[in-house]
Amino acid sequence: MEKLLAMPLYPVDDDPDSESVVGLLSARARRSFDRGLPQENEHLRQRVRRAKEGQVIRTHRRDMVILPEFVGKIIGIHNGQGFNEVEIKPEMIGHFLGEFGITRNSVTHSGPGVGATKSSKHVPLK
Repeated sequence: MEKLLAMPLYPVDDDPDSESVVGLLSARARRSFDRGLPQENEHLRQRVRRAKEGQVIRTHRRDMVILPEFVGKIIGIHNGQGFNEVEIKPEMIGHFLGEFGITRNSVTHSGPGVGATKSSKHVPLK
């Protein structure tokens, strides 16, 4: 893990085959870095760097790739209604923030409603 934290984000200009964090990412995540991070994502990255221990960083940027510098931080990821607080762990590196901010609730069905037919109101004994 410490080796990953000490690794540079981009490969060195002199040696493009040198190890870097971007080289370890999936193709989709690597492509977003090759094209350059959007200004909002770069701003989020700076906020994470400046954050103090235990401080929650709230964001709507679900398309940000999790980097080694995010490990140990608590990020509030917006899910459309509120913020899911997620502690970033080393296994999450290379994934997107949106993967951890669940947007859908599980459905729980209750009894039949008003206007239900007699057959749908039937409740078996066993």
